[in-house]
Amino acid sequence: MAKFPVINMEKLNGEERAATMELIKDACDNWGFFEVLNHGIPYDFMDKIESLTKEHYKKCMEQRFKELVASKALEGLQAEVTDMDWESTFYLRHLPESNMAEIPDLTDEYRKVMKEFALKLEKLAEELLDLFCENLGLEKGYLKKAFYGAKGPTFGTKVSNYPPCPTPDKIKGLRAHTDAGGIILLFQDPQVGGLQLLKDGEWVNVPPLRHSIVINLGDQLEVITNGQYKSVEHRVIAQTDGARMSIASFYNPGSDAVIYPAPALLEKEEEEKEGLYPKFVFEDYMKLYALVKFQVKEPRFEAMKAIATA
Repeated sequence: MAKFPVINMEKLNGEERAATMELIKDACDNWGFFEVLNHGIPYDFMDKIESLTKEHYKKCMEQRFKELVASKALEGLQAEVTDMDWESTFYLRHLPESNMAEIPDLTDEYRKVMKEFALKLEKLAEELLDLFCENLGLEKGYLKKAFYGAKGPTFGTKVSNYPPCPTPDKIKGLRAHTDAGGIILLFQDPQVGGLQLLKDGEWVNVPPLRHSIVINLGDQLEVITNGQYKSVEHRVIAQTDGARMSIASFYNPGSDAVIYPAPALLEKEEEEKEGLYPKFVFEDYMKLYALVKFQVKEPRFEAMKAIATA
């Protein structure tokens, strides 16, 4: 099988730009996932975030997770568990309004670096969206504009830890799903693996790579690109050794943004008849997604199409 795509963004500034754009195109067309290096976020800054995130888990989350495992009788599982995940998480909202001040237990230093990290990731997300526009033949800024609601995009971060699991064959770290939103930027543990994506019917490991940011495409990009880019099913396999850190940031459309395929990417005959993908308000899609996240995505698109034509 082809090697998991890793893109050196530094090469976009020199003679290798065209070849690098081609690598990004191939990753978007055929994988829905890739890793970027030399992305403009300082590596020592990423080391600091990793250290503070792991420290916060040890101090504030680990005991709570152990209590949850005990209360749900998840130790020594005999049968497979399909309605929950082996993960400890909290969520940070950045746009349109931050909730950072409301999250308990975060040190001032951790709040400060996470706020700074969010700004850097927002910039990287918008840079990548413009590179996608270039590859798709869309005008610069089209995807960013498509994500804008009255208050701009929605942007948030899910901070997760996947502790060592004694029965990884009985419970997933995170069950298989596609992401509902736009573009996802993941800072994952540089040593402990577990993230996998489904490619050509096989589960493929997303390799841990120090200082990389893993990029994956959500359902909204599939709709806007009229299926040229696809959101891809992925999961986290729990590990018996080592806790895995995962900081996933979701650059999504605003809740009131109206999502539909870019007219420039529609075939002529599709313009005249009902196309593959529906037109909908992002918030309506998210309400449906919340109920069926771990099910296949196609019925979601069909349900939104039915709502649109009702």
